[in-house]
Amino acid sequence: METPLTFEAFWTWLNRHPNCIVRAGTPDSVLYDDEDLHWYLATDDDDNRIVQLLRGKRILGELVIVPERVAYVQEFPAEQQDEHSFELVAEGGDEREVAYFFVFTHGFSTDEAPNRPRIH
Repeated sequence: METPLTFEAFWTWLNRHPNCIVRAGTPDSVLYDDEDLHWYLATDDDDNRIVQLLRGKRILGELVIVPERVAYVQEFPAEQQDEHSFELVAEGGDEREVAYFFVFTHGFSTDEAPNRPRIH
């Protein structure tokens, strides 16, 4: 298990790797990638982060991430070989919950982000 990332470090890295997403979701829903689909990432007027899965120009699914809810991002090896899982964790008091998750074809590369902000 890697040292946790800040949400901003993860979002910056995610914006450079949208084509590497295999699936993304919340505890209640999952968006799955496919050959004829693509991911679109944006920030709305309220500074929420938008992750959309599209076929052409048609939105098939959307995640709205509220950055203030994310305490940190933790990388884990996924169940499948060649997959890497990232959990966006929300904390409140003694409670910890995975608010959002992403699965990628590769892990976070320290080579491309030498000043990786870490949470200690």
